[in-house]
Amino acid sequence: MTQTTIRTPTRPREDAPAEREPKPIVRAAARGAIASMAMSGLRRLTTSLGMVASTPPESVLERTAPRAFHNVPAERRPAVVELVHWTYGATGGAIFGMLPRAVRRRRWAGPVYGVLAWAAFEVAIAPALGLRRRHGRGERLALLADHVLYGVVVAASPWPHKDQPEQESHQEDLPAPPWARERP
Repeated sequence: MTQTTIRTPTRPREDAPAEREPKPIVRAAARGAIASMAMSGLRRLTTSLGMVASTPPESVLERTAPRAFHNVPAERRPAVVELVHWTYGATGGAIFGMLPRAVRRRRWAGPVYGVLAWAAFEVAIAPALGLRRRHGRGERLALLADHVLYGVVVAASPWPHKDQPEQESHQEDLPAPPWARERP
């Protein structure tokens, strides 16, 4: 008679609280910074085409820290705006990483998250900071598009739903019992 053993899964439980799983948060923060970089590329296009007058990070800096922002040499201000934008993106990515895995792994999660981030800025953050965001349909669509891109990039990696160590290839894998299997 041969003895069959079932390995205990090394991955965290799906219902484990996010604070016990730092890797999804850190990885999502990295993806958030990268997503902000992708947004910056799209914004470069939309500002060059005259669709967007000033970017939200630039408006925020001019409103919240005008003296500090204007003390930076003019040729260096775009770099400051980018670094601040990447910081916003990393923070937003970390928040995405805190969402339950069951939400993060949905195909629609990223784009919806991007739209919600855009809506939060337009409806809550900009008014709270006293920013006047009067823009036409073209600018609104351009900003919406770059936030959808942000969400797609934040959620694009398999990491949001596979934040666990790879199994060692030399071990025999037995089919997991139904209660331990991941949902499709």
